[in-house]
Amino acid sequence: MTPSLPVNIVAFILGACIGSFLNVCIYRIPAGLSIVHPGSSCPRCKTMIPFYDNIPILSYLLLMGKCRNCKTPIAIRYPFVEFLGGCFAMACVLSFGATLHALVAFAFIATLITVTFIDLDHRIIPDSISLPGIPIFFLAALLVPTMTWRSSAIGILAGGGSLLAVAWGYQLITGREGMGGGDIKLLAMIGAMVGWQGILFTLFAASAIGTIVGVWAMIQSGKGMRLAIPFGPFLATGATIYLFFGRDLIYWYLHMLR
Repeated sequence: MTPSLPVNIVAFILGACIGSFLNVCIYRIPAGLSIVHPGSSCPRCKTMIPFYDNIPILSYLLLMGKCRNCKTPIAIRYPFVEFLGGCFAMACVLSFGATLHALVAFAFIATLITVTFIDLDHRIIPDSISLPGIPIFFLAALLVPTMTWRSSAIGILAGGGSLLAVAWGYQLITGREGMGGGDIKLLAMIGAMVGWQGILFTLFAASAIGTIVGVWAMIQSGKGMRLAIPFGPFLATGATIYLFFGRDLIYWYLHMLR
């Protein structure tokens, strides 16, 4: 049954509010700061942001993208992450209904959004996110109708083990570290949620998308193979695609081979 329009609107609003919190996590976790206290403030003038200037998306538009006090421009990323949160919350409700499945799926995607932007900014994937995420999503996956604890457990081993093998092999051949431990732990966390089939899809999609984006970025930068590109965002993208379309895409691909 397709959720009604009011349910979709509520999902978007709640998702955008979560997106606002994700902005806090993206900024504070790499800096080792508390994500709870103190409240949000302007990074330049340090003025505390009142609640009416902290309404997701809307406040950015009303303030015309500037701090009310010092007029410093506010990065477009903040409303963008809030918009992503709203859109993915609505997409989860549309895909899985107003169910626990949708809640688990959105929590997973919200985690991937946080990881993506931290990795883009700092080239790290914090252990404080991925390591607790492994048992959390192992348990949460039990609320997903298509998942079992065995599939989740195998997904953890396949996710962490596959990238660990690639990292060892690359270092053995080249003598250089080509993949950080953060990617390995992230894929183990992803495996807890999507299982071993999802890991195969995620790796394939991440590699394909990463290759296309990587080649384009190397051409644009002129640095060639010296350009370092974080792999975490591509793993997050592949996992998100699988969450919504993976099983249908796998079925289509296998049917096409017949």
